[in-house]
Amino acid sequence: MPLSPHFHWLGEGRDYRATWAAMRRFNARRGPGTPDAFWALTHPPVFTQGLAGRTEHLLAPGHIPVVATDRGGQVTYHGPGQLVLYTLVDLRRAGLGPRDWVYRLEQTVIDWLGARGVSAGRRSDAPGVYVDNAKVAALGLKIRHGRCYHGLSFNIDMDLTPFDRINPCGYEGLAVTDATRLLGDTDALPTIARELAAGLGLPIRP
Repeated sequence: MPLSPHFHWLGEGRDYRATWAAMRRFNARRGPGTPDAFWALTHPPVFTQGLAGRTEHLLAPGHIPVVATDRGGQVTYHGPGQLVLYTLVDLRRAGLGPRDWVYRLEQTVIDWLGARGVSAGRRSDAPGVYVDNAKVAALGLKIRHGRCYHGLSFNIDMDLTPFDRINPCGYEGLAVTDATRLLGDTDALPTIARELAAGLGLPIRP
């Protein structure tokens, strides 16, 4: 039976490597009764390579660091103005499979945008959320013994030019956008993070 996850706003500018290490520690130490957790934050500029990442998709990283990580997927960019929601969830305990969780992650963004008048959708060939073929949210997970970490990145109000330095998610020429370009204005990142977490179907604790 799922336990209500704890929601944590960890703030802006959180170092990627330190956060990744903290996720691995959380996952390694958790037991059958450990509550799940949602960690919301932003990172300084960084490119991350998933397990399927290929160097040819790093076109010109320049001064932005590149971190090879253990999530699924290809290369993506994290930076200021992008909301990252890490979902440390015991999927097996919740009765969910990996595809179920991917669907929920995508759907919470689709629903959030839809409630504000923006029609968004998913693609069968490339996980994530898209508006008019421009990617607004990406996701990648690591699952060990039925327990997942990593999660969702949602472009809110950011400089999108670093995406020109890569083939986002391994797709040459893939367009990207953010919520501010779509909506004109958005709420504060902690507010959006809590709304997304609430949309995942697991009642959250403060």
